[in-house]
Amino acid sequence: MATETLSPKKVNWFVAMMSSSLGRKLIMALTGLFLILFLVVHLIGNLQLLKGDNGEAFNKYAEFMGHNPLIQTISIGNFFFIFLHIVYALVLTLQNTKARPQAYAYSRPEKSSAWSSRNMGILGTIILIFLVVHLQNFWFQAKFGFTPEATYGTQKVKDLYQITATAFSQLWLVVLYLIAMIGLAFHLSHGFQSAFQTLGLNHIKYNGLIKTIGLLFSILVPAAYAAIPLLMYLKSLN
Repeated sequence: MATETLSPKKVNWFVAMMSSSLGRKLIMALTGLFLILFLVVHLIGNLQLLKGDNGEAFNKYAEFMGHNPLIQTISIGNFFFIFLHIVYALVLTLQNTKARPQAYAYSRPEKSSAWSSRNMGILGTIILIFLVVHLQNFWFQAKFGFTPEATYGTQKVKDLYQITATAFSQLWLVVLYLIAMIGLAFHLSHGFQSAFQTLGLNHIKYNGLIKTIGLLFSILVPAAYAAIPLLMYLKSLN
């Protein structure tokens, strides 16, 4: 059976489409939805920090995630999608700025768009700063820094709970997390619904439902993330 090969014409069409404004928005939507799914999975694991078992559940979870080949492959893909999302966000922001170098004299954008949609660049920058600090304090420390060990029966694992507890005993870091989660909430409040609209998954019959789910998601998920450093900081004061 003969296999169909991609002709240069088809390849050029695909490259042109992905380089267009529509293509960039499509990539933003797809990577955004992937990262939304990642936020949920990551939150489920991180909530184990609050179990009150001195970190046993979280350390065992982290050990499994850090040594499972499938999870590690997905993790690499996640870093790639984060990078792609950031790059295309910058490209779209610059493109929009170039398209309208001067604001209209009597423009009133607040009348026709939400604050979050007009400030996605600022919100994205806040989240980017947070990601750099987060990776430096946790991911880099876990991979390349000195990490104490914890023993559970015959199993020895990295005590990442202790690293997290030490980090969240610092007020400045907790405040940064709270600010970042507020930024994430506003970012998601626009991005969630926008992704469905870009993919053409919007309809008058269920637009209201998508908007409601997006609003609840943008409040509950960042709030749950924010609760972790806040509660761990309060625990460190006792």
